[in-house]
Amino acid sequence: MTPHSSRAVRIEHTGGPEQMQLVTLEVGAPGPGEVRIRHHAIGLNFIDVYQRSGLYPLPLPLTLGMEGAGVIEAVGAGVTHLQVGDRAAYASQPPGSYCEQRLLPATHVCRLPDSIAFEEGAAMMLKGLTAQYLLRHCKPVEGLEAGDFVLFHAAAGGVGLIACQWARALGLQLIATAGTDEKCALALANGAAHAINYRRENFAARVRELTFGRGVKVVYDAVGKDTWEGSLDSLAPFGLLVSFGNASGPVPPFAPALLAAKGSVYVTRQTLFTHLSSRARTQAMADELFAVVCSGAVKIHVEQRYPLAQVQQAHRALEARQTVGSTVLLP
Repeated sequence: MTPHSSRAVRIEHTGGPEQMQLVTLEVGAPGPGEVRIRHHAIGLNFIDVYQRSGLYPLPLPLTLGMEGAGVIEAVGAGVTHLQVGDRAAYASQPPGSYCEQRLLPATHVCRLPDSIAFEEGAAMMLKGLTAQYLLRHCKPVEGLEAGDFVLFHAAAGGVGLIACQWARALGLQLIATAGTDEKCALALANGAAHAINYRRENFAARVRELTFGRGVKVVYDAVGKDTWEGSLDSLAPFGLLVSFGNASGPVPPFAPALLAAKGSVYVTRQTLFTHLSSRARTQAMADELFAVVCSGAVKIHVEQRYPLAQVQQAHRALEARQTVGSTVLLP
């Protein structure tokens, strides 16, 4: 391979994990506002599955992957916050992190503190910035205060374990849901106040018990179709349902009158990149994330590692909900 060629995982057609193939691509010099980064670790996320399957349509062929960490190898004109040799990490559009090295816009690339390892950096940017905007910016009309109850689905996943710890640091009583007793125990060990195995219990009924009949102020839901009705039934009056993913499939259409019947509740559908609207906002969110990680209040759990060539296996494990914490690919 040439000095600037890179192994990368591409799809020519949407579909199952078998569509992902390892290819070699040439990587040129960065243009204005761009950097070239050589990855040391690459993050795996459910949005990668949505893009691979076609649920989130994108132009093809496509190199998958939304986050990574490594070393800056070249800097384009106009980039002032990064230099060659910097340790860096990002959650960024367009996709393309499933590779050894790549070009990407510098807007969402941040210098990685020396105390944070590359694997942690690759596993924390998209998931940690997601937890940041959920807990810090997606608040009910009545606000969130220490002692308030919130419900977080899939709490033993990458975003969930960060959210459990961060919620504890904020003084919130986070009620976690997960699909096994082991995952519930993991959520509790990471700061959840309560955990519900949704395969054995009606989580909405249990939430009512835990909140003395009132319900929670906020539900954070990346599961989608399977938890939608129960999430609405878990809300207190004027509560907020924050939908930010579709792991079980998209939420079906609903009539607005349903929200009145459930207690004049609110629903919002969020995405990270609306929040990462500028270089300054990206850096401010990342600085808060880095601070809670460096303080020890939040630990990044990298529980699965796969060589880049085993990406199909990694996707199958993620879709089968066989993973806990975060998964990284190693180039």
